[in-house]
Amino acid sequence: MSVQRMTRWLVTLGLVLGLTGCGYNEFQRLDEQVNASWSEVLNQYQRRADLIPNIVATVKGEANFEQETLTRVIEARAKATSIQVTPETLQNPEAFNRFQQAQGELSSALSRLMAVSEAYPNLKANQAFQDLRVQLEGTENRITVARNNYIKAVQQYNTLARSFPTNLTAMVFSYQPKPNFSVANEAAISVPPTVDFGPSR
Repeated sequence: MSVQRMTRWLVTLGLVLGLTGCGYNEFQRLDEQVNASWSEVLNQYQRRADLIPNIVATVKGEANFEQETLTRVIEARAKATSIQVTPETLQNPEAFNRFQQAQGELSSALSRLMAVSEAYPNLKANQAFQDLRVQLEGTENRITVARNNYIKAVQQYNTLARSFPTNLTAMVFSYQPKPNFSVANEAAISVPPTVDFGPSR
């Protein structure tokens, strides 16, 4: 083996060992994990968005249903589905927050619609509506699980990006910390609930 070839081989080996030791491969693994978790979040949000037209159509059949609530659901769905989500969304905290806010508004509008539907006996007795309601509840549970998995994946990635010495690798290869889900009403839920033991009526 020539000296030049031996030098090239040693340099290649050094680079491989160096990249492995500095967390490069771990960044690749965790980045893929974050992307897969994000895809599942989007998949479940899309599943919910696909259910809404059927729910709206069923509720419209109920005479005198509260139109304002129905309109809010339709508008919130339109807003949520109009946001174009790209791989860059995970690198842009502002875009990520817009997406999160739109989905939160849709969740709120749907919760209101389900609460209002309790006041309509015909709707409660409608089997198609009840089936859609069960599907929606299942989807909301899947969204919660998918969001939790995404939160954990981002936590692992961001820990690696901020820890020494892998933060040096992150700096060299521009691995920025990724935005994560937060609680929209953090201030509200930090207030202890009011417990009233007053006399019942």
